[in-house]
Amino acid sequence: MTRRRRAAALLGLALLLGVLAASDVAGREAALRRQLGPTVAVVVVRTPLRAGERIARAALAVREVPERYAPPGALRDPQAAVGQRAAVAIAERTDLAASLLAVPGAAAPRGPVLRRGERALDLVAVGAADAVVAGAHVDVVVTYDGRAGAPGPTRLALADVEVLGARAPPTADAPESAGGLPRLLATLRVTVGQAVALTAAAAAARQVRLLPRPRG
Repeated sequence: MTRRRRAAALLGLALLLGVLAASDVAGREAALRRQLGPTVAVVVVRTPLRAGERIARAALAVREVPERYAPPGALRDPQAAVGQRAAVAIAERTDLAASLLAVPGAAAPRGPVLRRGERALDLVAVGAADAVVAGAHVDVVVTYDGRAGAPGPTRLALADVEVLGARAPPTADAPESAGGLPRLLATLRVTVGQAVALTAAAAAARQVRLLPRPRG
């Protein structure tokens, strides 16, 4: 056999083996598809959504999964979610289900309404949980360290400030109560200047206390 015929034979053998291998792979894929069953479309979140955010088509994607593995309740058509609002914050790549959408007609969640020049400042302080509530007005009093670890002078840091909301702070920020009163994470309505001054005072204080003012 000449060198040219030997090369042609090897090439033909390689092509035959390639065809057989491709046929085997195709057969395995077909068998796997038959085993898994038909596929369906599942809507997934492409970019993170905030609670109350109106959902745009660009924020959604579609992936194909075997029907038997499709998440229960997952939407199949992205148009079913376009224009609706997210009921909660939804992370990227989450399968979008109807339970994650806000109920039509329900008010969208919203934060406090701030006027021009105002800010919402979160402050960890001691206060009466039943009096330091949204809508209440408080005085912010700070106590500084004195000598030998004793309490030092007490100053009025801010008077007559509105409380936008209050809740229990993270455990790391509230290891204990003080004077029988719990620590609260209060959100206060302040100006930019007040926010700067109050943040500095709280950072240097031994204790921050919220004193509710009389209503009316």
